[in-house]
Amino acid sequence: MDGNGRWATQRGWPRLVGHRKGAERVKEIVNAAPDLGVKYLTIYAFSTENWKRTTEEVLGLMAIFSRYIEREADRMAAESVRMRFIGDRSMLNPRLQRLQTSIENRTATYDRLHLTVGINYGGRDEITRAVRDIARAVAAGQVAPGQITDALISQHLDTADLPDPDLVIRTSGETRTSNFLPWQAAYAEYEFTDTLWPDFTADHLAEIVGRFGSRERRFGGVVPA
Repeated sequence: MDGNGRWATQRGWPRLVGHRKGAERVKEIVNAAPDLGVKYLTIYAFSTENWKRTTEEVLGLMAIFSRYIEREADRMAAESVRMRFIGDRSMLNPRLQRLQTSIENRTATYDRLHLTVGINYGGRDEITRAVRDIARAVAAGQVAPGQITDALISQHLDTADLPDPDLVIRTSGETRTSNFLPWQAAYAEYEFTDTLWPDFTADHLAEIVGRFGSRERRFGGVVPA
């Protein structure tokens, strides 16, 4: 989800206004996803690199995340949405960590839509943490080097119990992947749109999902004649 700050700046408003508008847009996309056949939806809210932003913006974003979780908890439960978080939580404030754990526990049995939110998430950081875990297991004699496979690495990632993404959408005209799910998205289809996230509607999502449905996915193989 990219372009919140630019959306606000273009209108002469503070960047945090754009972030609040972006949080509202998440609601619409979450509502629309199940009807489009989307079972798993992962959104990138705050990267490991976003700490470089101003203190005011970072604190404002953390407050928005906390309010969103609090306000959406009842609706997520009512609509059978399971909510999870990926990323290193150790740098987040204790209150936000408690809210994350609370809504994860509360929605753990739901299955209509699996909503995953990346907060303090970075793909390289995730892989580094996974490698450290495996290295500790090797040092302890629990895993032999020859037993390290791509499946074992996947089991140590934040997304261990989630399927790999089929489709990755980046808004705001940027055409880079920005450290988002680099391991998991190895065979994903990508869509880049000029639309800023606060303007990205359910209709935009439906159009992109429709195009995805017509793609031929070979995963390195050849489709039989």
